[in-house]
Amino acid sequence: MSNAFLKHVRRFPWVTNVTLYGCLFAGGDFVHQWFSRKEDMDWRHTRNVAVVAFSFHGNFNFFWMRFLERRFPGNSVGMVLRKLFLDQTTAAPLATTVFYTGVSFLEGKDDILQDWREKFFNTYKTGLMFWPIMQFLNFALVPLYVRTTFTGCCAFIWATFLCFSRQSGDGTAAAALVWMFTPRHNAAELKEEQQPGPTGEGSGPVEEKHKPTLTHNEQSSPDVKPGLEEQAAGQKEGESQLQK
Repeated sequence: MSNAFLKHVRRFPWVTNVTLYGCLFAGGDFVHQWFSRKEDMDWRHTRNVAVVAFSFHGNFNFFWMRFLERRFPGNSVGMVLRKLFLDQTTAAPLATTVFYTGVSFLEGKDDILQDWREKFFNTYKTGLMFWPIMQFLNFALVPLYVRTTFTGCCAFIWATFLCFSRQSGDGTAAAALVWMFTPRHNAAELKEEQQPGPTGEGSGPVEEKHKPTLTHNEQSSPDVKPGLEEQAAGQKEGESQLQK
């Protein structure tokens, strides 16, 4: 099966790599929402992430990898470090910028640069703890025709972090770790916590608890009032006898 896949990639490198990259990137948003808001999935956000991934990230990464290989051919240490330096100083900030502004644009925000201004620098710093390791392995060990697919596998994890940062984080790894390891209540527990508890004992006299509530028509009805007055008198008489 692996041989058939590699044969297909060699035959259709662009279609295969870009398709896999886009699907994996969009899958990162799905995973984030599944763990954050499973009962209320925002499929429009997943769609917007997929559009950005297919239209830009997958295509850009495919041609970017080929440009780096032509400019710095081979997998010697020197060539790998040159590719890595150029990738992290050029492609990484560009890809992060397109993600924040592209998704904001598709959502119709008035200021599409707001998320970029607030979270770009933290996101870029967090990426420097992840992408150099992944891309070093990519440039040193992975054949050129599947490098975009390998990057897409790494982008699956990265997209989960990006979608978290955009929706509820600040672009830092610390915020993502808090989100991952903080226990979250399910919807039923939250709903139960929000409901008021039962009235405790001593909160009022027993007669007040069971006092009937009359509608406007019942209050104005001459037949209802005498019956209720007799019932109340009977209750008071019974209580006086018990006290004796």
